[in-house]
Amino acid sequence: MNLFTDLRGVVLAALDQMTQAGELPAGLDFANVAVEPPRDPAHGDMATNAAMVLAKPAQMKPRDIADKLAARLTDDRISSAEVAGPGFLNLRLSPAVWQGVVAAAIREGADFGRSDIGTGQKVNVEFVSANPTGPMHVGHVRGAVFGDALANLLAFSGHDVTREYYINDGGAQVDVLARSAYERYREANGLEPAIREGLYPGDYLIPVGEALKAKYGDSLLDKPEEEWLVEVREFSTEAMLQMIREDLAALGVRMDLYSSEKALYGSGKIEAAIARLESLGLIYRGVLEPPKGKLPEDWEEREQLLFRSTAHGDDVDRPIQKSDGAWTYFAPDIAYHWDKIDRGFDALIDVFGADHGGYVKRMNAAVKALSNGRVPLDIKLIQLVKLYKNGEPFKMSKRAGTFVTLRDVVEEAGADVTRFIMLTRKNDATLDFDFAKVLEQSKDNPVWYVQYANARANSVLRRATEAGIDVSDSALTGADLTRISHPAELELARKVAEWPRLVEHAARAHEPHRIAFFLYEIASDLHSLWNRGNDDTSLRFVQDGDFATSQAKIALVRSVGVVISSGLAILGVTPMEEMR
Repeated sequence: MNLFTDLRGVVLAALDQMTQAGELPAGLDFANVAVEPPRDPAHGDMATNAAMVLAKPAQMKPRDIADKLAARLTDDRISSAEVAGPGFLNLRLSPAVWQGVVAAAIREGADFGRSDIGTGQKVNVEFVSANPTGPMHVGHVRGAVFGDALANLLAFSGHDVTREYYINDGGAQVDVLARSAYERYREANGLEPAIREGLYPGDYLIPVGEALKAKYGDSLLDKPEEEWLVEVREFSTEAMLQMIREDLAALGVRMDLYSSEKALYGSGKIEAAIARLESLGLIYRGVLEPPKGKLPEDWEEREQLLFRSTAHGDDVDRPIQKSDGAWTYFAPDIAYHWDKIDRGFDALIDVFGADHGGYVKRMNAAVKALSNGRVPLDIKLIQLVKLYKNGEPFKMSKRAGTFVTLRDVVEEAGADVTRFIMLTRKNDATLDFDFAKVLEQSKDNPVWYVQYANARANSVLRRATEAGIDVSDSALTGADLTRISHPAELELARKVAEWPRLVEHAARAHEPHRIAFFLYEIASDLHSLWNRGNDDTSLRFVQDGDFATSQAKIALVRSVGVVISSGLAILGVTPMEEMR
């Protein structure tokens, strides 16, 4: 049930009637007509921009359209339609509408707010995709949580979602991993490891070295690098991937698919993708202009194989092959996205770290070219997390081996707290993660505040049950909900009614943080009504000796609990039944 969609349908029907009556010219496009909450709740329950967006194409004054539209909005749910300002139309709905929302939320349960706007579209969400060179650090946590919550949100909105991890195992960093693991293998055999500059010094490779010893004994010690590098690289990469899978599982993230960059080499897929671009006239040999500003020491003017990415919105054309004939890092990425298009996805979403900002235009250009503009690509950049410990910024350095791992954060704060806090800012805004604040029990801690609201809702149900009141969902939906009549109660029911609309908007914008914001707002409204009951006994949810009124008020609380539980499920957070 999406009340805003329903009322938009009423407005559109009235506009059709106006067209048929000659009050509006034929052929107007109503696509941008919206029904939404007014900016100022004092103006009404809903507002429509119909008159404002139709005035120019209709060559009419907005207020004239609004006056005629108001007269045709005779739906029983609309108690009044008032024209304001130059042509805004504010709607007030009858209390029965909000009481009906409460019943609908309980009746639909976990499906309340679920929609089919995705129409079954196949969407690939690629996220995390960290180099398999070590355990995941706190910088990966936010991208993992964002990608997983976005996938949940899209699935809740009717999309067919695949979560995918792209393993960056085709570059030189995996050779560095192999050499680092080999030194730990030497250490496991009683030798002093030579952790020279440029290798990974972290202790996480000690178990890998011991596992190498268990498999190979000391047979690799006297062999030259060219004889052990491939085997040690494959062994170490798989060990790191297993560690990454376990890290993600600790955060509640499970991928549907892991795809290997290395597997693209020698498969013909890179060549096929480049051939596809070449057939479109987008591959040529040329010389790029030197980069602006101070030239890098290794820059030289040379002819290269280039992708004409400027034809699809990029700033400059991009090299796809080095002068020695090897592919640039961009070539396999083109092939990987071509493979996703070839697998039949209708839309692609990539979740990248903030340091990939320069990658957005070139990748968008490639996908647009490869799919003839059919498959949209949305690249979400995840800004940094500033981690604080003991009041001081806690720095990370993967090469120094002193970074804070994902496991460190989860073990300190818990997976639920970590996930919720990581979604309290939009993905492109820096986020501060303070261990003291995320664990405190106060209104300033959003995850605690929302969980407390859910626990309070459950405590009302328990107390009512103890008082002999039937609070089953069937009993609550059949209660006399006209007893929900106080303005503060109806305001809370209005908030419940916003949930399906909020989900659709968040899904379309690919912004799961909107869910976290909404949960905080509805939790705040519930706490406010609870506190008002301390002074006004008529607002208490359980009315002694009045089972009928109690059931109605408890139905309102239960509807809020339905929304909070659904929202937390999208965020991947387990609702708390009671606070301890």
